[in-house]
Amino acid sequence: MNDQDRKAEMAAIKARIVEAKGAAAPEPRADEHYSQAQMAWRMVIELVAGLGIGFGIGYGLDLFFGTLPIFMVLFVMLGLAAGVRTMLRSAQEMQDQKLAEEAGIEYVPNRGRVKPPTKGEESEGA
Repeated sequence: MNDQDRKAEMAAIKARIVEAKGAAAPEPRADEHYSQAQMAWRMVIELVAGLGIGFGIGYGLDLFFGTLPIFMVLFVMLGLAAGVRTMLRSAQEMQDQKLAEEAGIEYVPNRGRVKPPTKGEESEGA
């Protein structure tokens, strides 16, 4: 074996090693995938945040005006309503995303479901 044959053989071995390492490399995690537990915690935090903000505003107004806890009760109720509304919006977003995924339609947040462009539409936009 001469020097040229060894170099060619070494290059082939290196190419096989690189190919084997590439096949075993883990795929990157998708950041947009959320588990059900994460979504549940998101909804709980939204509710608690609404209650906490309502409590803080109401308590602050009660201290400022020197009133009974009338503002605190009022704003806690408003915070509860805001938290529930935000939770329902999050649940609707999750449902729309799941339905779009099952139907094979691209989901764009805040714009609902979007159909994938057809071949004719792709050429018109370009």
